[in-house]
Parts: sequence; structure tokens; C-alpha cells
Amino acid sequence: MGLRADLNETLARARGDLRMGVPVVLMGQAGAVLVASAETVAPERMAAMAVLGPLDLALTGRRAETLKAVAYDTDVARVIVPEGAPLAWVRQLADPADDMDYPMKGPLQTRRDGDAALHRLALTLCKAARLLPAALVVPVPSDFAAKHGLVQVPAAEAAPLMLVLPPLDHVISAKVPLRAAENARLHIFRPEDGSDEHYAIEIGRPDREAPVLARLHSACFTGDLLGSLKCDCGPQLNAALGQMGIEGAGVLLYLNQEGRGIGLANKMRAYALQDQGFDTVEANHRLGFEDDERDFRLGAQILEEMGFSAVRLMTNNPAKIAMMERCGVQVAERVPLKVGLSKHNERYLAVKAAKSGHLL
Repeated sequence: MGLRADLNETLARARGDLRMGVPVVLMGQAGAVLVASAETVAPERMAAMAVLGPLDLALTGRRAETLKAVAYDTDVARVIVPEGAPLAWVRQLADPADDMDYPMKGPLQTRRDGDAALHRLALTLCKAARLLPAALVVPVPSDFAAKHGLVQVPAAEAAPLMLVLPPLDHVISAKVPLRAAENARLHIFRPEDGSDEHYAIEIGRPDREAPVLARLHSACFTGDLLGSLKCDCGPQLNAALGQMGIEGAGVLLYLNQEGRGIGLANKMRAYALQDQGFDTVEANHRLGFEDDERDFRLGAQILEEMGFSAVRLMTNNPAKIAMMERCGVQVAERVPLKVGLSKHNERYLAVKAAKSGHLL
């Protein structure tokens, strides 16, 4: 196996272990740290970590801003966990669910000296695992992973790899007649790093030499499957497929980036914060995420894999257009997709226009 394949395997195991509440070891130039997800770690594991040395809670700059904790590293805050602090205290800092009921969680001391690179990587891994971006971090000896049978991630090689899109394997395609278009094929693309698969719905036989009618659609379980009225995703999906069916050709990419890339559980956390009066962007920030964590490079990657170099892109989002152009996919035309407005999502759509620049 090559170095990249080995690293992908290691990172996949690390994501899985963090989701199960099992710590992983990150190895950097200055030493090693033991990392556990604040969301999934058990009380006894946290207690065992606290015995090993000074315990930090790594939070994103976004979450630190809400907590009034100083993020000396700008994008990362290393909150010093007081001796004897229970797991409940950690989870109150990690999860904003009770911020309104218990707004005073400080004062919090944050670490200023030392390198935050391993704390930053810990948060990146939590995000990749679709967990809350909050991690317990404690220094350990360099042989700790080997002694305790834990996954060890080499930071110098892993951190840059996580910024690069993994190659996609085209697994299979087959005819799937749809209500919108009977001449449809479903293509399955599987990332080399073992992360979520993505799909392409090809309508008819689009000319690879001409701009194809295309839509980059991010998965939305609540909108696409349940018919939720909180967003316009379901109507956009159906309208895009319908237009492709009418024209007789097109390609819809169904990207597994639920909740603007934060996963369904965190999306529901954001919905719960919206019930408290916060808008979509504010809710994401309180959780510790950016406005939008999706990676639209995936769309360009799949289009190129399928042989398309130019699109008539069905979107209201200028960020998708910009990313397609940066990735070498020409956007010959923007095709507006304004559907799904209801009394339940008026504010949501207004925020998309005002804060995210959507053309609505």
C-alpha cells in the first residue's frame, strides 16, 4: 500500500473511533496528544485523560466567540479544563443547547503559549466525523498509541491530505426510470478515503461537447425525503429534475453534504437553536461551524469524471458558480431556481439572500 492509502485508512479509523468515543493519538513535531470527542467521550475516559496531564478543550473560534473565550490562535481556542471538572461542564461548552438557559459559563481561561496545530487537526477530525467541533486534548508520550492499541495520526502528513479532495471511483451506473424522466441513469461515486458516496443522476444522453444543464444538490433528508417546509431543498430537487426531463438531457449531482456539510445531527441542533430565535448562520456559528462547510469542488470533480467541461448551472448560489470556474468547469449560463417559498421558510430564504449572497 502507498503512503496516501495508508493515511486514508488511518484517518478513516480515526473518524470512526472518535464517533464511538474512543480516543486517538495525534503525533506532531513537538510531541503527541491524546484526543477525544467532547460529544462522545465517556466520563471514565475523560477522567483517565485528566490523570495524564493538563487537559484542554479545543473549540473553534466561532464557538469561542459565543462563550466569550479568547481564541489566541484566532480559529482555535484552547480552553483550560479546571481540575476535577465533570464531563457535563465540558459538554455545556461544546453544545450550545442550553446557552440561553445558562448563558454564564465562564470566565474561561484559554491557553496562549505553544503550538495549536494538533488542536486544530483534532477539530478538523471531529468535523470530518460529523461531530460537534469540540475535542479534549492532553499531551502523552510518543509511544502511547502503541502501548494502548490506539490509532496514531501523523499530523504533518495528515493535515494537508485532509484539505485535498480524495480521488473518486465510479463504482457503477444503471438505468433508473424517474417520474420526471424515464430515460435516467444513476451513477455511484465512491471517495478513495472511505467517506460518503456521492451520486449523479444523468437524464438522457447529454452532449459532452456542449454546456449541460446541471444542478449541484446537497443532500437534505428533511426536505428531499420528508417534505420539510423549513427549506426549499425538496422543491429545488424536483424542479431541477423536472426541467431536465422537459429538455430531455441534464445531470443532477446529489452530494452527501447534509446540513451545509455539518451532518444531520448537527443540522437538527441548528434547527433547535433556530427554535430559540437564531437564524441559520447564527445557529451554525454558535455550534462552532462556519456559515457553510460544504465543498463544491466535489461537483467539479464529478462533472469532469463524467466528461463535462461546461454547464448551464441551475443555482441561486454564486459560490457554486465561482467554485466551478476556479476548478476549470465553465459556467456558460446561470439558470435561476426560485421555488419552494412558504410561510415556514421565509426567514430562512431571506437570511440566505442577506448573509450568504443567494440570488433570490
